[in-house]
Amino acid sequence: MTKNLLEGEEDAFILVNEAGSSPYVLVCEHASNRLPKQLGNLGLSADDLQKHIAWDIGAEGVSRLLSRLLDAPLVLQRYSRLAYDCNRPPDSPGAMPEMSEATPVPGNMGLSARDKMARVSAIYWPFHERLARMLDQRACEGRATSLVTIHSFTKMYKGKEREVELGILFDRDARIADRLIKAFPKVDVRLNEPYGPKDGVLHTLNLHAAPRGLKSAMIEIRNDFIANERGQNEWAQRLAMPLIHATTK
Repeated sequence: MTKNLLEGEEDAFILVNEAGSSPYVLVCEHASNRLPKQLGNLGLSADDLQKHIAWDIGAEGVSRLLSRLLDAPLVLQRYSRLAYDCNRPPDSPGAMPEMSEATPVPGNMGLSARDKMARVSAIYWPFHERLARMLDQRACEGRATSLVTIHSFTKMYKGKEREVELGILFDRDARIADRLIKAFPKVDVRLNEPYGPKDGVLHTLNLHAAPRGLKSAMIEIRNDFIANERGQNEWAQRLAMPLIHATTK
C-alpha cells in the first residue's frame, strides 16, 4: 500500500451548497458504497457492496434533497464505510470492520497499523477536518448553526424485524430531538432507536457539535422507505418543515 491511499482519486468528502443560508449543516457519513481503487472490492461480491453493510441506502438522496429544501450546506463522505466509517473514531473496531453484521470483510482482516493509518489519514482526517473548518468559518461569521446527520437502517437486522420507522438520536443534547419526536404523529418514531449512544453511533455529533455547544441530532430512516427516488423525495419533504420548526424558539 502506498503512503497516499487516494493517490489520483477524489477527496474523501463532497461539499454541497457550501454557502447555504440555513442554520443547519447536514452531514451524511454513509452516503456511498464506492471503494478506493487500492482496496479493490475488499474481498466482497458486487451484491455485498449493494447492501446496507457498505452504505446507508437512500441516505444520500434524502440529504441532497433536504439540502435543497432547507438551503443547507451538506458534507457527504465519498467512500464506503467499509473502507473507513467516518462516524467512528480510529480506535473503534467498527471504523474498519472485519465483520459487518453477518458478513466477513476479508480486506479488513488483520490490517497492520500502517494500513489502518493510511485509511485514517486519507479518509477520516480530511472528512472531519473539512467539516470542522466549515463550522469554524460559520462561527467566525456569527452564523447560528445546528448540526444534523442523516442515516438509514434496515428493517431486518440479524434475523429480527424492526417495527420502528424513524429514529431521532441524541447523546448530550436533546433540544432538536425533543421537538422532532412530536412532529410525526402517524409514524413509528422513537428516541435513540434503533441505535443509541451506547452503540457508539454519535461520534460525529460528539466530536463537532458538543464542544461547540451546537444543537444537534442524528436522523435514522428505515431504508425500505427511501430505496427509490420517490421515497427519498417524500421523506425529505416530511423532514424539512419539522427541522425548520425545531430551530425556532
